Amino acid sequence: MIVRRSAAVLAATVVIGTAVAPAAFAADASPSPSRAIPSGLYGSTDPTYDGVWRQSLALLAQHTVGVEPAAKAVDWLTGQQCANGAFAPYRADATAKCDAKTMVDTNSTAAAVQALAALGGHDAVTGKAVDWLKSVQNKDGGWGYTPGGASDANSTSVVIGALTAVGEKPADVSKGGKSPYDALVALSIACGSDGGGAFAYQPDKKGKLAANADATAAGVLGGLGKGFVTKAGAADDLTQCSTTDSPGPEDLAQNGADYLAKSLKKTPYLKSALAGAEDQPDYGNTADAVVALSAAGATSPAKEPLAWLEKNSGAWAAKSGPAAYAQLIFAAHATGTDPRQFGGANLVEQLGATGPAADASDHSTAPSDEKKKDDDKGLGVWWIVGVGLVAGIGIGFLISGRNKKQQL
Repeated sequence: MIVRRSAAVLAATVVIGTAVAPAAFAADASPSPSRAIPSGLYGSTDPTYDGVWRQSLALLAQHTVGVEPAAKAVDWLTGQQCANGAFAPYRADATAKCDAKTMVDTNSTAAAVQALAALGGHDAVTGKAVDWLKSVQNKDGGWGYTPGGASDANSTSVVIGALTAVGEKPADVSKGGKSPYDALVALSIACGSDGGGAFAYQPDKKGKLAANADATAAGVLGGLGKGFVTKAGAADDLTQCSTTDSPGPEDLAQNGADYLAKSLKKTPYLKSALAGAEDQPDYGNTADAVVALSAAGATSPAKEPLAWLEKNSGAWAAKSGPAAYAQLIFAAHATGTDPRQFGGANLVEQLGATGPAADASDHSTAPSDEKKKDDDKGLGVWWIVGVGLVAGIGIGFLISGRNKKQQL
C-alpha cells in the first residue's frame, strides 16, 4: 500500500499500493501538449491516473528521511481535495467543484491522509478525508478502489494505514458490525490450500481466492495495522503457516509474511503478474514485500530481496519516477538501510530531483526522534479498463499503489 500495495499497479492500471502503483501506464505516459505539469507536482509524466498517489508517496518519503518538502508541493496535494473530503487521482482544475463525474477513490484519499498526517498541521484536511472513507466503507468492513466497489486487500489495507496515521483504531471502524480486519480475514487463504497464507486481491467470479503477492504485501501491513512507513517488528522465524483456530489479523499478517518469504526463496525478487511479463521482475512489488517482511519481523528473509533491489532497481526507478523512489526509500527505512547510500545511489537526492526543491537544506541523515515517533504512530473508459485489470491481476500501492504499477 503499499499502496501499497504497490503504488504502481493501481496508478498504472486505473496506477497500485503501491500497491498499484505501478508504473505501467503512468511511468511511460508523456504529458499531452495541452496538459502542463503543475510546478508543485512530483514527476514529469501525465498525472491523470496517479498524480495524488505519487505526490503523497513522495511527500511521505521525504518526511521519513528528514527532508521538509516544498510548501507548494504540499499545497498542491491539499488543493486536490474535493469538498466532501475525497481525493481523485488528479484534478487538472482544482478550483472546479467535484461532481458525480469526478472519479474519486479510496487509494488516492488514503495515501494523501498518510502523507499529510505525517507532515502535521493538516487535521482539517485529513479529518474530512477520513470521514469520507468511513462513509464509503462496505458492509463486509473493507473498501474497494472506488465507492461501492467490492472490497479488495490492497484498498482495505491502505485505508487501515490512513486510519492508523490519524490515531484511529481500525478495529473500531466498522460497518454492519464488520471491521477492516474482518474483510482481510475473508481475503486470506487458509494454510494447507494452494497459496496458503497469502492474501487474494478479491475473490474470483466463483468466490475462489487466488494468492497474489502484491495483495499479500498489502495485507501483511494491513493486518499489522501499519501504513507505508514502518520499522522492523519483533523477530519472527516464520517457519510455517499458522493454523491457529480463528486467527486474528496479526496471525494472518504473519502467514502472509511467511508466504512472501517462501516466494522469495527461488529468486530474490517477485515476478510480474502482468500478462506477457510473468517472468519479469516486479521491482515495486519486491520493495513492498521487503517492507511487509520487515514489519512482520522477518528481517532475515528481507535481506536478499533488499540487496537485489540495491543492485538492480536503478533503471526502473529512474523510468518510473517519484513513487518508485519513495517505495525504495520505504524499503530502506524499514530495514534500517541508509537511503542515501542505496547500492551506491542517493535515493533522497534522486527523489528530490523529480519535484520542487525542498524548503530547507537537508542536513540530516535520518528523521529526528519526534519524526520517528510520528512515523510509528459516470464511468470513464479509463476507469473501466483500469478496475478490470486490477481485479484480474490484483495490483500495489501504491497505491502497493501503491505509481501503483508496480503491479508495481
